[in-house]
Amino acid sequence: MKIDPKLSLILASKSPRRSYLLEQAGIPFTVRTADTEEIYPQETPVMEVAPYLAELKASGAAHLLLAENEVILTADSVVIQEGTIYGKPKDSADAQATLRKLSGAKHTVVTGCCLMSKTKKEVFASVTEVYLNEMSDAEIDWYIENGQPFDKAGSYGIQEWVGLAKINRIEGTYPNVMGLPVDLVYSRLLAW
Repeated sequence: MKIDPKLSLILASKSPRRSYLLEQAGIPFTVRTADTEEIYPQETPVMEVAPYLAELKASGAAHLLLAENEVILTADSVVIQEGTIYGKPKDSADAQATLRKLSGAKHTVVTGCCLMSKTKKEVFASVTEVYLNEMSDAEIDWYIENGQPFDKAGSYGIQEWVGLAKINRIEGTYPNVMGLPVDLVYSRLLAW
């Protein structure tokens, strides 16, 4: 089943992983981006931060909607452990501290999405529980030097070494941890 061919999906994200996931799912799209400052009210419950930011990004990209049949897709992912949000690391020391905290424990990945046209808007989120094995300081340092932790919430990518060698179980979907709950995006586009 394909989405309505009259629908034109605009991915308002610079994330190569989100583009990759849409391509792999066979969902046609084009990329148009707008910069939005990702700030949320401090009193926002941690589980609501990602959908809030996805909606904020969509509002900041509304000017990219050029035709009635276009739908913007925005997304934001956060890593949560014990009520603390771990975003993209500021530097190597921040990435080390985050990975040490996540090592040997469970954390939650929430990816919020917003689909928006000129007449309609839907905000939704997906939640995945991720269980990590212990990582030694040497392993963490090696990953920071050889992986790509700096553009990822929680300082790791599930498709990279940490995900391949240290995740022992997930409850939820893999694409959600990668940055886009493709199953939900697809079903919402089908019903659009």
